[in-house]
Amino acid sequence: MKNETDFELTDDILNPEGLSINKNNIIIFHTHTCESYTQSENYSFEQTGSYRTTDLNYSVARVGDELENYLKGFGFNVNHNKTYHDYPAYTGSYSRSLSTVKGVLNDFNSDIIIDLHRDAIGSKETYAPLVKIGDDYCAQLMFVMGTNGGGLTHPNWDSNLKFAVKIQQEANEKYPGLFKPMILRNSRYNQNLGKAACIIEVGATGNTLDQALNSMKYLAEIFNEVRGEM
Repeated sequence: MKNETDFELTDDILNPEGLSINKNNIIIFHTHTCESYTQSENYSFEQTGSYRTTDLNYSVARVGDELENYLKGFGFNVNHNKTYHDYPAYTGSYSRSLSTVKGVLNDFNSDIIIDLHRDAIGSKETYAPLVKIGDDYCAQLMFVMGTNGGGLTHPNWDSNLKFAVKIQQEANEKYPGLFKPMILRNSRYNQNLGKAACIIEVGATGNTLDQALNSMKYLAEIFNEVRGEM
């Protein structure tokens, strides 16, 4: 784990045992809905910015569709919201997605809230974190977890972290390399809205949509495995 906060990560904070959440309902949304990937033979599309598109069939929202379908196949109840939060304006995306998720929660009770992103590595546009699982080339995943270190109220950050640790532990055992080390930051990232809320970065700009989609069946499988252990 890359700890960018001043918090000391004790065994108690990192121990996911005893975590009590609604484990059957999942919200998926996208603060940066227009994030997209390197184009490929299978997925060619019109960009509306650098590695960005408003076409939901080719953005990170399409990756969310894939995750939703696999999760539903395991019997999860999934609410996938594909509202644009970063278009036409990028600034204020997190404020807008906060409002969206609050609205979703009015009608759909869920502790597991996934903000699904595509990572951006500064100027390294060709960076493509990959892992091969069986015959599948999969974009690597990464948790970005928030805290109250920035001064905003966030009573759930330790619960969120326990959940992410549980998911990553399971993934590391079953599919080593699927996840990169998670990052813990001072920002809240709207993760105060759930007891198992997280950002999951799916690949980076150098990955193709094919690779991002491949990862989702393994991620859904891990979620199902963890549900059975809770």
